[in-house]
Amino acid sequence: MSAQPQRAFSTEFKERVVLRLRAGERLAAVAGELGIRRKLLYQWRHAYRKHGVAGLNRKRGPKPGGKGSGSPGRASPATPSSPDGAPVAARPGGELAEAKARIAELERVIGRQQVDLDFFRIALRLIDASPQSDIASTSTRRSKP
Repeated sequence: MSAQPQRAFSTEFKERVVLRLRAGERLAAVAGELGIRRKLLYQWRHAYRKHGVAGLNRKRGPKPGGKGSGSPGRASPATPSSPDGAPVAARPGGELAEAKARIAELERVIGRQQVDLDFFRIALRLIDASPQSDIASTSTRRSKP
């Protein structure tokens, strides 16, 4: 079994992936689509939950030719910047994107509940409309041995 070369992913890419997961997409499906190990997606999701976008930008180990120890699990002291110069962790879009993802998730839950309510409403109407003797015969569909 050969080891796959380590790929580098941008913070923006990781954020998009995590937001897809937070929006309700299945982790295994996203991992398969992108060709990324599920374990890595779990790590990204955990880092995002714990530290927000800044958690996705953490580097592991020392930087090549860099300064300092770069101890694992620690964020580098320099705050990464977006193209407009604003610190990535301080971008208001991070909170906004998280809120939008949460809203989308809640809307999906409400949609599922509405489908359930509609189903049970129709089922109750059918039960009320049918004669009682028919209900007993159709609800106990057992074949005699």
